[in-house]
Amino acid sequence: MKNHLLIVIISLMSLGGAQAQEYFNFGVKGGVNFATLTGDDADELDAKMKTGFHLGVLAEIMISDKFGIQPEVLYSSQGAKSDVAMFEEFGGNVDVDIKLDYIAVPVMLKYFVAPGFSLEAGPQFSFLSKSEIEAEFGGETETEDIKDDTESFDLGAAFGVGYGLPQGFLVQARYVMGFSDVYTDSDARNSVIQLSVGWKF
Repeated sequence: MKNHLLIVIISLMSLGGAQAQEYFNFGVKGGVNFATLTGDDADELDAKMKTGFHLGVLAEIMISDKFGIQPEVLYSSQGAKSDVAMFEEFGGNVDVDIKLDYIAVPVMLKYFVAPGFSLEAGPQFSFLSKSEIEAEFGGETETEDIKDDTESFDLGAAFGVGYGLPQGFLVQARYVMGFSDVYTDSDARNSVIQLSVGWKF
């Protein structure tokens, strides 16, 4: 009798674990960023797109068969490139790399339009990790830390699509639009396209 009871308990625990896994999954993801800055001040800088990366963890929480929530914590390398004439005072053509790194926390609402295929949207809360300007001219490179002149918090919204296989592999494409000005007393906001791959456990 005790053995039968033990078997039943183990079976129920296994079933509960399987059901929990069906509605709650952890995962990892990473990929490439195509980032720039938008706004009047960014236009004056003639801000161009630069390539960066993102890497982090996620949790997928299914509310129903059609809806889920996916919070993430990502390290995201962003910023922009510039080579405008205003930098010619340094002596010739100057290539400028604006480096902005964040700890980003997107919280995505997912709507599954077909098995594995989802439309995603939600807010993103980003916390500044690094802010530098790197200028290259005359074969030399100078880097200036401007973290004190950069806002420590960035609020934005993310929109995208995702596809996940039953085995756990996933791919995502996302656009992140910043609402907050990046620098103190300036009109420049983050704008990032993200392409990601990952794995859900």
